[in-house]
Amino acid sequence: MRFNLPKLFLYLLGAVLILNLLQANFTNLIFDEAYYWYYAKTMDWGYFDHPPMVAWIIQIGSFFFDGELGVRFVSILLSIGTPLLLWAAIDHPKKNDYALHFLVLVFSMPLLHAYGFFTLPDTPLLFFTALFLLFYKKFLKDPNALFAVGLGLAMAGLMYSKYNAAIIILFVLFSNLKLVFNKTAWLAVGIALLCYVPHFIWLYDNDFISIQYHLTERPNQAYDFLKFTGGFFVNLIALFGFTFPIVYWSLYKTVSKDKFTKALLYLTYGIILFFFASSFQRRVQTQWLIAICIPMVLLTFDYLAANKVTAKWLLRIGSLNIAILLFARIGLIYEPLFPVTYETHGNKKWIKEIENAATGSPIVFENSYRDAPMYEFYSDKPAISFNNIRYRQNQYSIDGAEASVQGKEVYYLSKYRKKAGRSFPMGDGRHTLYGSFIPNFESFRKLKCLIRSEEITFNTEKTQTMQVYNPYKEDIPIEKLRFGIAYMNDYKEVRDVLKMKANPSDSEVLLLKSNDTVNFTFKLPQTDMKRPAYFKIGISENGLPLGLNGKNIKLK
Repeated sequence: MRFNLPKLFLYLLGAVLILNLLQANFTNLIFDEAYYWYYAKTMDWGYFDHPPMVAWIIQIGSFFFDGELGVRFVSILLSIGTPLLLWAAIDHPKKNDYALHFLVLVFSMPLLHAYGFFTLPDTPLLFFTALFLLFYKKFLKDPNALFAVGLGLAMAGLMYSKYNAAIIILFVLFSNLKLVFNKTAWLAVGIALLCYVPHFIWLYDNDFISIQYHLTERPNQAYDFLKFTGGFFVNLIALFGFTFPIVYWSLYKTVSKDKFTKALLYLTYGIILFFFASSFQRRVQTQWLIAICIPMVLLTFDYLAANKVTAKWLLRIGSLNIAILLFARIGLIYEPLFPVTYETHGNKKWIKEIENAATGSPIVFENSYRDAPMYEFYSDKPAISFNNIRYRQNQYSIDGAEASVQGKEVYYLSKYRKKAGRSFPMGDGRHTLYGSFIPNFESFRKLKCLIRSEEITFNTEKTQTMQVYNPYKEDIPIEKLRFGIAYMNDYKEVRDVLKMKANPSDSEVLLLKSNDTVNFTFKLPQTDMKRPAYFKIGISENGLPLGLNGKNIKLK
């Protein structure tokens, strides 16, 4: 696989590599990076929100470096590898004459620029998208077993990066449906599936909790054109900054001249149309669209190499994009230069204040899978997120975090317990946390309330039934538990939380036996909501807030 790199290309890419290494070392983590660093503390074949690739690359980087650079090191290498793969996919006869244009095009795209030093699931997604397209191009020219193996491994890498990688593979397939009858193509599919088996097993062992959350459990809100569809179009522009007219004009002017170009067009238009349709149901985040940057680099380069005027304008406008991005990068480190308070600013201050107040006790953050790993990363002291019924599940809901604080004195931080004790204004002005000690901490967040949803009607007079499953090794006295309910609207937003009476069907049952279930009866409590659409049941233990113990149940 020949890359044919001109000297200018090597010098500039080397400069980018050095810049990204320095940036990664001196820029504090953002919250998502801290959360993925927490993933990497316990290596596994899957995590609550994402497949495991992001944790793997953090773990590998941490073998070489400590701190922020360890978290970001492999991402930096992948971000350098992405333009190399794209360059290898270009076979234009005059491509060496446009090496500068190519690099300006790539590094003027804001998210490609940012993911050069941040570690997020999209970083490996971009790399494996480029690798997938390169192998696909090779496979089209020579569909042999070697390229099929490469194609299969690239598809596995995509799927181990993010779940929405599936649409990247599908849209390329839609561009060439004859692949269905190609035996060598099926070899690639077989290799990809074989590589993905460990994650399938992980999903099965964890009740497909990630898939269920992304498809059915996530809250939404009522459709708003400006926030949803309008925001989608803003994101399409934000992907490319000031160069967006050139990029989209190149896309518009591109004609499908061969199967590879057709695949690039299907992939780009497919993702755009897919998320345009999604924008009528929920807000589309900018990074969901980022995969189109990879085919758009190839399509835009092909167009500007044939249009000298466009190439000149790309250099000018792209350089402006890069200058703005470089200024912003300085602001990530030096706060006064940044127009707003960003995630990299001010965290060490509140972390130090909480660390001093906790005097060595583990920290329990209520409803914050963001603050807990950020605190743990910079303090090197244990912390967990303790999720209540108004929040959402996350990695702390399914791993051993809860067990790590059982029976210990903890410092409990919540934005709701204003009378609890000392206050801690957070660095970015988001909110204030209130902290107090809890001796001999005991919780049962993993108890599961199991309800047959087809039997539930919104009738506050009717006696309903459920089972409570105890996954712990210890028996739990029922007298320690209190039940409650959260009523939700059509968009699964919590609107009312109430206490609820629930009693064992057999009044003589006093314990939730280990790895066993107990039948309970309950009645839905009255609510001020006109017509709740969903509800979920939570359990409070030892006076703690209601937990996330039940799934969202549709009310008839």
